[in-house]
Amino acid sequence: MAKIKLTKNELKFQRDALKRFQRYLPTLQLKKQQLQMEVRHVREEIADLSQQMSELTEKGAATIELLAGPDAGGLAELLSVSAWHVGERNVAGIDVPIFRGVDFADVDYDLFATAPWFDDALAMARKHIELHLHRQLVEEMLALLEQELRVVTQRVNLFEKVKIPEAKENIRMINIYLGDQQTNSVGRSKIAKGKCAQRDAALEA
Repeated sequence: MAKIKLTKNELKFQRDALKRFQRYLPTLQLKKQQLQMEVRHVREEIADLSQQMSELTEKGAATIELLAGPDAGGLAELLSVSAWHVGERNVAGIDVPIFRGVDFADVDYDLFATAPWFDDALAMARKHIELHLHRQLVEEMLALLEQELRVVTQRVNLFEKVKIPEAKENIRMINIYLGDQQTNSVGRSKIAKGKCAQRDAALEA
């Protein structure tokens, strides 16, 4: 704890500081709660996207495997992402990315020259890519939220465990010192008055 001046001006400074800390702390605590809630939701969203990917892979594994066969010519172009749409929203004071969707390259292919299963397999493969990119963006959002949560938590702890207790202790110490000074001053005043009374009595004798 830094050394403080035991003065009335310092007492006022410490009281004002305590009021500021106590006024600001609820805002930080609310932000921390909002971030904790959002982090939980984002983690659930990541788990849901992972589950969708697993189910899609399990459901269409055999069909998607056919895309690696000789009848799947030009597949790379058909699975090429031409645009990735990302929005933005504010969460507890920070801007985070929001997945809006993806566009795949608009490539024409001959329906009669491809196998009957090709359309379904292509749709599944594209959906898998979309889910993967969606999860990737949500993971980036989670990283941003967790970093901000760490910063806010540190600030809350600083106020709760350091700043507010320090200010209260400083106020207590200054009050004790000023109280002692006032008591000593009254005592000295009484002694001085007593001496004056004794001197006056001696002069009158």
